[in-house]
Amino acid sequence: MFRPLFIMRRIATLAAAAFLATAAAADGPPVIPAPAKATRAAGAFALSAATPIVVETRDGRAGDTAAWLASLIERSTGLRLAVSPGPARDHAINLRLERADAASGREAYRVDVTPARVTLVASTPEGLVHAATTLWQLVPARHQSRLAIDAVAIDDAPRFAWRGMMLDSARHFQSPEFIRRFLDAMAMHKLNVLHWHLTDDQAWRLEIRKYPKLTEVGAWRVPAGAARADVDPATGKPRPYGGFYTQAQVRELVAYASARGITIVPEIDVPGHTSAMIAAYPQLGSAGHAVREVPADWGIYPHGLNHDEATFAFVEDVLAEVLEIFPGQFIHKGGDEVSNDPFTPRIARFLESKGRRLVGWDEILAPDLAGSAVVMSWRGLDGALKAAASGHDTVLAPDPTLYFDNRQATGGDEPPGRIRVLASLESVYRFEPMPPSLAPEARRHVLGLQGNVWTEHIRTEARVGYMTFPRAGAIAELGWSAPERRDWKDFTRRVAASFARYEALGVPYSEAVFAVSARMSEAGARTRVELSRQADFGDIRYTLDGSEPNPRSPRYGAPLMVERPALLRVATFASGERLSRIRAIHVDGLQRRTSHELDLCGNAIALALEDDAPLRGRRAVFSVDIQNPCWIYRGVELDRVRSALAAVGQLPFNFQIGDDAKKIRFAAPQTREGELEIHLDTCDGRLLARMPLAPAVQSQAVTVLPRAAVEGASGRHDVCLRFAQPALEPLWVLESIRFDEAAP
Repeated sequence: MFRPLFIMRRIATLAAAAFLATAAAADGPPVIPAPAKATRAAGAFALSAATPIVVETRDGRAGDTAAWLASLIERSTGLRLAVSPGPARDHAINLRLERADAASGREAYRVDVTPARVTLVASTPEGLVHAATTLWQLVPARHQSRLAIDAVAIDDAPRFAWRGMMLDSARHFQSPEFIRRFLDAMAMHKLNVLHWHLTDDQAWRLEIRKYPKLTEVGAWRVPAGAARADVDPATGKPRPYGGFYTQAQVRELVAYASARGITIVPEIDVPGHTSAMIAAYPQLGSAGHAVREVPADWGIYPHGLNHDEATFAFVEDVLAEVLEIFPGQFIHKGGDEVSNDPFTPRIARFLESKGRRLVGWDEILAPDLAGSAVVMSWRGLDGALKAAASGHDTVLAPDPTLYFDNRQATGGDEPPGRIRVLASLESVYRFEPMPPSLAPEARRHVLGLQGNVWTEHIRTEARVGYMTFPRAGAIAELGWSAPERRDWKDFTRRVAASFARYEALGVPYSEAVFAVSARMSEAGARTRVELSRQADFGDIRYTLDGSEPNPRSPRYGAPLMVERPALLRVATFASGERLSRIRAIHVDGLQRRTSHELDLCGNAIALALEDDAPLRGRRAVFSVDIQNPCWIYRGVELDRVRSALAAVGQLPFNFQIGDDAKKIRFAAPQTREGELEIHLDTCDGRLLARMPLAPAVQSQAVTVLPRAAVEGASGRHDVCLRFAQPALEPLWVLESIRFDEAAP
């Protein structure tokens, strides 16, 4: 299962050390995103606790940046540097704001490291922040009394103006403290836009003083499933789940982001995805679609806002308060997944009258769209192409590659998420944000790109971090660095170095790009084990004696032939240090697979879904296509199989998928509760076994069903596992299946 932050700490420290041993041989500095120009020089600057940070400019924001740089260095090295104003001098880190010609851009900066001094120069506070984060990445992340920063001259500026992350705080609430850490990690990678998704069907998260019920009612829901039985004795009702941000908290976060060169763009989603809004103020809802409580289903609801003047006035009242809190140029109004949206032109005019610009998902693109509106393309690239060709600015945020609720690896220890498409770190990195088919005169309308962290299936803050970083680093490099500066192999080296920075910031992250996966096949009395990773960086080391692998353990170079039974432990190492988690692989010849190791029968809405119970503690995660819940076990050796042992779970079917739900079909059950069926070759093939679900009905967690006999089959066959059940609710799911010689 997914590992919390404290388990990552050792990996981060070791990854940084691994980088240090290889950095000298690398071409570029260990900075993400890769600088436009970096020229190495001889020697190094000696850094110690006696090194001052000197602010040459009488500018409060320059002083704030210097103080933040000092805090970053202290977090990663333990060195506490003093900050003071004054003229530049040797043996110091010097920060300076100076005039520059407009061609260099607002975010351009220079870093000059010599053996005598370090100089950071920019023409704007934003550029100086970028210079500071670059220098921090140049400082070795080691706790020593004296460190050396290699001499280098960096001249840098971004390719695109919009380099963002979208954070969905509507589906699951994240604390202000977590968002501050999230912003810190964004700033490290020079990401400059946080698109903050604050409202949706499942919650309204922003305090609006004129309409207090938006948060009194709209910020809270009762989750589907087991949570509805968790009754609070004080109220006699199920415990509500949620939270909201006060205007004071948001103002503080806006200021915190601005100090790090980041603009927060709020999203107030209208006219669709407004169930929480309507639950708070029912008069806003369209006729015939009452919303009695904030819902806990995921998907697309059939209702939206009324199209009357009172509702338009309500929305403008809300936006008036939003504009007071968020001073940035852009306001996002959502607008996705609705067929009739009279709100877009009206809101665009309202925002234009206040000197702001509307941003919306690509459904807003229409002939009457205001010229100032920005189209955010999420349904592939078509929205961006059409928007730019018609003279509208656009931001690329396409599903699936830049949707970070898509899993980045296939391991059973990955957190929940979408699994229809794998959005690996490499696939994100190889995305090109400038569509090649776009005409040259339209290219100026591509503002940039962003990654999107939708949180329907990302319940915890630790998982948000895991699903975001280091993929956000890939977004940063796509948005900042010129195509010729990008190199996947070198990027993986710099990703390894970034782990220690995430750790210093207290931000969870994923090292799945270096994690080792195994593919096994039987070969007589032995098992052939083939190991692989997403990135070819470092070496795979392994053990077969139960001990943890270390840098001196055998190096994997070719598939292993392992005598059964055995416990194989594997991890990735570089320059003598470990980069990835240690995975234990049981080589026992047992024909057991989890749902994550089986093929799904379909891929319509394929998800890794978390169990709804237990309410506190670890929950199982199941791989399932909710539109076709069945699984294929490829190549089962049935000659000696006498029985099957299955573990199952049950989930609430809390998905708004419209008429597609009516298309889900199950086999006719033989008992009231239903059964798990095992079929030979195909799902319509001969029935091998039937396992009644009655023992699992009263369980809220995973249940191992009684062993069932498997008879009358031999040879190597695919096997289909599916449920026969009387209704769609609950959604029965497979956790694991095992075929063996034990008697039933």
